Amino acid sequence: MSMGLLGRKIGMTQLFDQDGHVIPVTVIEAGPCHILQIKTLDRDGYEAVQLGFLDKPRRLARRSERGHVARLDSKRQKALQAAGLEPLAKADCEPKRFIRELRGPVEGLQVGQMVRVDIFENVPAVDVTGITKGRGFAGAMKRHGFHGQGASHGVKKVHRHIGSTGMNTDPHHTFKGKRMAGHFGNARRTVRNLQVVQILPENNLLIVKGAVPGPNGGFLLIRETNKLPRPALNRPALANQG
Repeated sequence: MSMGLLGRKIGMTQLFDQDGHVIPVTVIEAGPCHILQIKTLDRDGYEAVQLGFLDKPRRLARRSERGHVARLDSKRQKALQAAGLEPLAKADCEPKRFIRELRGPVEGLQVGQMVRVDIFENVPAVDVTGITKGRGFAGAMKRHGFHGQGASHGVKKVHRHIGSTGMNTDPHHTFKGKRMAGHFGNARRTVRNLQVVQILPENNLLIVKGAVPGPNGGFLLIRETNKLPRPALNRPALANQG
């Protein structure tokens, strides 16, 4: 399996190395994750492992969600067994709130196996994928970083306007994709090559240098970076925080 894990963002803080330099970091609760399903070339046409993170109360879970992680007696299940079809292995765990697939080799993995944050022990950097904060309908200055029009004499009440957007005679319309006001945020984004600063297996915490997408509490997909050149495994020696 390509090294990966599910988690959620705890928040940002800062650490100090032994030279007194400040390191801005994000604290991520990474795992533990159950392996819910294993996709194989013979049965599914590709290889992948399906991970589940954070238990979901059974009273809130649909029957299909409960049946995905545990075997339920049903007419369909009995009919499949009578037909001689072997049922798929189940993880025998609680339903999960956040489920994602990671493609890659699946040798040595089993359904129901627990994956923890220590898989990143020898990983120098990771890619973190999340959903950015939704900011609703935003103007061009906030959405695209326009600097606005001048505030000098003669510029009247158009300081945040975007100006002309189309062409008059030809082609007498606004081109598709023009940077204008519109929906901002709430999009899937990946921040790549974030240095792994510290791993705390006893608390299931992964600390990375820099910021990650989404609000505090937002779900994240963490994978070993595939960006080249990869940084060397050189984690800073942190000062005692007291």
